[in-house]
Amino acid sequence: MSVERVLLTNDDGIDAVGLRALYDALAADYDVVAVAPTEDQSSTGRTLSDGVDIADHELGYAVDGTPVDCVVAGLDALVPDADLVVAGCNEGANLGAYTLGRSGTVSAAVEAAFFGVPAVATSMYVPGGDDWWKRELEPAEFEHATTATRYLVAEATATGAFDRVDYLNVNAPIAGADDGSDPPAPMRVTAPSPWYGMEAAHDGNGRVTFSDPIWGKMNAGDVPDPVGTDRRAVIDGEVSVSPLSVPHAAEPDAGIDELAAAYGRATENAQK
Repeated sequence: MSVERVLLTNDDGIDAVGLRALYDALAADYDVVAVAPTEDQSSTGRTLSDGVDIADHELGYAVDGTPVDCVVAGLDALVPDADLVVAGCNEGANLGAYTLGRSGTVSAAVEAAFFGVPAVATSMYVPGGDDWWKRELEPAEFEHATTATRYLVAEATATGAFDRVDYLNVNAPIAGADDGSDPPAPMRVTAPSPWYGMEAAHDGNGRVTFSDPIWGKMNAGDVPDPVGTDRRAVIDGEVSVSPLSVPHAAEPDAGIDELAAAYGRATENAQK
């Protein structure tokens, strides 16, 4: 397949530095139309609104809604001739299998897949303490993410990769040079890490707080993941590319056929 028109979205908002960095990187080769949230919609997953208000924006359209709202509105109404969807670049990594359904960035790519449109979700790992998200990022810091995305949009489509997978989840390390002159980070094909460590603490007064210890482990470079997983790749300074397909595949050998066949008898006996 060939790509001429790209629908660009994100979950950080249409004025986010990461989206602008991707827009500038892709616009040199493609007709890029941004359809992105007006405000930050991080961690909204595949939340869909009843309807959304839209406004013209210098990059395309600002949508008063979620990333999934943006993809549905974009592919079915605003940019129906888009050949590919790019989501990002997210300010913060989306690593591990348990983050995929939570991430607005990844959810935008999943929604595109249901439309039959290939997609690339791109995120950047930002190291730091608990307040890393407050950091003011510069466009040059997205260099590894934008370089990898531009390469994948061109090459993955040209080689027919999207005939075999629905979307790519890309996570890149932050670029260190202020002028964006870092050498390109190496690229590794990965699988999302299955490690899960979410924790909940009940204060005894009606409140439960959540924490994810993986961020502290990543800061220390001590992740519980082997080579070949997305988190290990980013810690090792590599661009992680996970080729993925839309979820909810049916499993015909789960033993449910026998349960279904016995259901009628069980309910009849219960009513006697």
